[in-house]
Amino acid sequence: MVSSRFIRQSLLMLCLSMIVAGVFVQAVASVEYEPKVGQEGKDVIWVPTCQELVDKMLDMAKVTPQDYVIDLGSGDGRLVITAAKRGARALGIEYNPDMVALSNRNAAKEGVVDKAQFIKADIFESDFSQATVITMFLMPEINLELRPQILNLKPGTRIVSNSFGMEEWAADETATVEGNDCGTYSTAYLWVVPAKVEGIWKLPQGELTLKQTFQTFSGTLESGARIMPITNGKLNGDLISFSIGNTNYIGRVSGSTMQGTVESGGSTTKWTATQVHKAFRAPSEKQNILGLLLRAKVTTQQIGQVKAASNTSLHLIGTIYARFQLVIFDS
Repeated sequence: MVSSRFIRQSLLMLCLSMIVAGVFVQAVASVEYEPKVGQEGKDVIWVPTCQELVDKMLDMAKVTPQDYVIDLGSGDGRLVITAAKRGARALGIEYNPDMVALSNRNAAKEGVVDKAQFIKADIFESDFSQATVITMFLMPEINLELRPQILNLKPGTRIVSNSFGMEEWAADETATVEGNDCGTYSTAYLWVVPAKVEGIWKLPQGELTLKQTFQTFSGTLESGARIMPITNGKLNGDLISFSIGNTNYIGRVSGSTMQGTVESGGSTTKWTATQVHKAFRAPSEKQNILGLLLRAKVTTQQIGQVKAASNTSLHLIGTIYARFQLVIFDS
């Protein structure tokens, strides 16, 4: 009898323990992760982009259902979710796994899980080459570190940043929103990745020599004994325009060829150019190197040595810092 009573009591206590444990687990699970403004992240603290600026950024990038939007450091997922609501495929790259989980829950609540995806990853180790639109809210030095990779994206890729620029790479468009929720961070910058045209191009009229600085370029046309300067050289993605004297060229760049129409004296004809010598690297990309070195904690003395060596136009300076596999090319 005593043994039977003991067994029944033990079973009762076990059941009660399981019920209590289940209730406790359920209570813990029901407490969802809530990020705090200003909390530390891997590279930046977390400050959410206000919804008014989210909308403005996507407006500036002219996001459509045909776009693939990638948000670098996607936080709680609001920008990715908003892009998905516009019909675009969107991916958020976020290092904090709790933020990734929160973003997935938010996407489910908004009914866009078929369009919005979130992954836990380091933006510096991620491939975002398939994006048509890149959005970010990072710091200036991080923007600079990402800049060479961004400049290698397909021409025409739109880049939109909350509040922070790309130093001497001037934005193609700037906009500010008025909203109580935006506070200090209320400005958006848009860049369109330009085609790379630096080098020598062959025209029927002669030889074009182009020197490029991001979305602008200058140079000369050598035609026989005449050398004429190029003016108003501009790039908008793969669209190109420039003038030589009173002759105006517009066209499109496609790899090592470009073609379009030329207007002179009231008449319009077609033109085509073929690249016969490509610059080893775009000069505008080299200017990111010092920012990378600073972030990699290379010493001031080492940076001075790099500057001195670069100024001598050495063909190649070897790997500077193993972590970044950093190489400096012709100055």
